[in-house]
Amino acid sequence: MLLEVDHVAKRYRKRDGGEVPAVRDVSFTLESGRILAFLGPNGAGKTTTIKMIAGLVRMDGGDVRIEGRSIRGSGRVAIGRLGAVLEGSRNLYWRLTPLENIEYFAGIRGVPRARARERGMRLLRLCGLEGKAGETVQHLSRGMQQLVAICSALVHEPRILLLDEPTLGLDLDAADRIQAQVARLAREEGVGIVLTTHQMDVAEHLSDEVVLLREGAVVLHGLTQEVTRRLGGDSYRFELEREPGQEQLARLTVRGALFDSPRSFRLLLREPRDFYAVLRDIEPIGVLGAGRDTADLATVFRHYVGNGADGEVQP
Repeated sequence: MLLEVDHVAKRYRKRDGGEVPAVRDVSFTLESGRILAFLGPNGAGKTTTIKMIAGLVRMDGGDVRIEGRSIRGSGRVAIGRLGAVLEGSRNLYWRLTPLENIEYFAGIRGVPRARARERGMRLLRLCGLEGKAGETVQHLSRGMQQLVAICSALVHEPRILLLDEPTLGLDLDAADRIQAQVARLAREEGVGIVLTTHQMDVAEHLSDEVVLLREGAVVLHGLTQEVTRRLGGDSYRFELEREPGQEQLARLTVRGALFDSPRSFRLLLREPRDFYAVLRDIEPIGVLGAGRDTADLATVFRHYVGNGADGEVQP
């Protein structure tokens, strides 16, 4: 197994001497060539878990193994098989060129300069940035900067890549380029990727598996297609004659309605009788159409995070 996260836990001390559990008994695995979407609302423990995998935060319990090696007992060797692009971290130096950045981070990883330059040019070429190799990073677009950061994280040929919000704030074209490169790394080069994002469409498009955290604990783990299929039978789409008022909106929001437009929404219903309860909630507005719908990852996310449900869909 490429990556094993085994019952990891982390607690932070408060000023009054008490403790706050940030991560509680989180476990999952990752195989070569697979992309795992590691999801959850703000404060769920995603960043802390990712930093424990990367060896940046000390675990209070459990273990992380990379290709069978524990990062506790052989941390430098194990973590040497890992690359990371973390949101909010210094991933690039703006006054350096893309190639200089890659060479710099390669040197930190112990890659000889000549080899780093060769690998760096290959990575830039694969990302369509060979023509930008000599420009300073500060003059590149945000999407190009993100691609350079990914190249820098890959220069030592890691088997695992941790990506934190890789498409955040990018325009559509740049986001598509990033997603294409992430998919290529997994499918063609066999890199195992842990992807954290709040963009559910990106997670659904790229991922093979999903792990969903809430309040530091895993509430859902399964194949992406399976978790959406599992809830699809309980998902309904409603189309209304006119936009709902504040009173109707408040009732629908409590139920977890997801609006596609001002007059249409999707909703997960746990019981058949809930269908008629929804019709009462939107009275006196007429309904143009209502029926079963396919669930997407955003609907799954809202269901498990908003409704307090727990579930495990094994791969």
